[in-house]
Amino acid sequence: MITTATKLLIALLLWPMALWALPPDAPTGRELAQYVHDRDVGQDSRSLVRMELISARGQSRIREMEVLTREDGPILMTFIRFTSPADISGTGFLSIEDGQGGTEQFLYLPALNRTRRIAATQKGRSFVNTDFTYEDMERRPVDDSEHAVTGSETIEGVETWILESRPKPSSDSQYSLIRLWVAKDLHVPLKINFFDQRDRHVKQYRVQRLENIQGIWTETRVIMEDLTSGHSTVLETRSIEYNVGLPESLFTQQNLENW
Repeated sequence: MITTATKLLIALLLWPMALWALPPDAPTGRELAQYVHDRDVGQDSRSLVRMELISARGQSRIREMEVLTREDGPILMTFIRFTSPADISGTGFLSIEDGQGGTEQFLYLPALNRTRRIAATQKGRSFVNTDFTYEDMERRPVDDSEHAVTGSETIEGVETWILESRPKPSSDSQYSLIRLWVAKDLHVPLKINFFDQRDRHVKQYRVQRLENIQGIWTETRVIMEDLTSGHSTVLETRSIEYNVGLPESLFTQQNLENW
């Protein structure tokens, strides 16, 4: 029978081996999470994006949208306007991160001619019937989670760090664990696995195409898969331009309702 003292001795002997498993140049979990959060995405951008919703049976629906982003110091603003098909055309989404860990999100529904603020309790809901939730539509504050680098892996020829982020209870996240495969030199997550509060692997995000555009590494085709339903959402960037000088006035509720 193995005594508690013996178990403790074994743990102490194995602990240095766990530290040696990662090379000396490996970043800490928090450092890597901060690199991902702060990576260069330009001062602003304007893009045209094609969204494809794919059912478990392979049936497909296509949407088109324009996406605007703007950074003002630590503040990040995102504006999305759906342009087709007719049943979603005009629907708009505005997200404003205040740079202090808070995010306000608003959804404009043209059929009702009204804007709805997304409450914190609604962040786990689907974003306009896609496989992304409202929580997925915002950057997570680094200090809202505990982070650890647990290894490395090569994905399609690209070396990555494996980063495990566990949201703190105070963050009210829908996830218990988010595991990211982060390109070592680019700090771009190439794959992300999402685990629910029962530690079940429920979703997977993958970058299917990555391009250097104006010196900025850009995910131009990504897929989010719901592993429970078999449904998936593909986002394909048809065109994008960085640092175009977008005014702050575009990122307002007034502009959201200007349709």
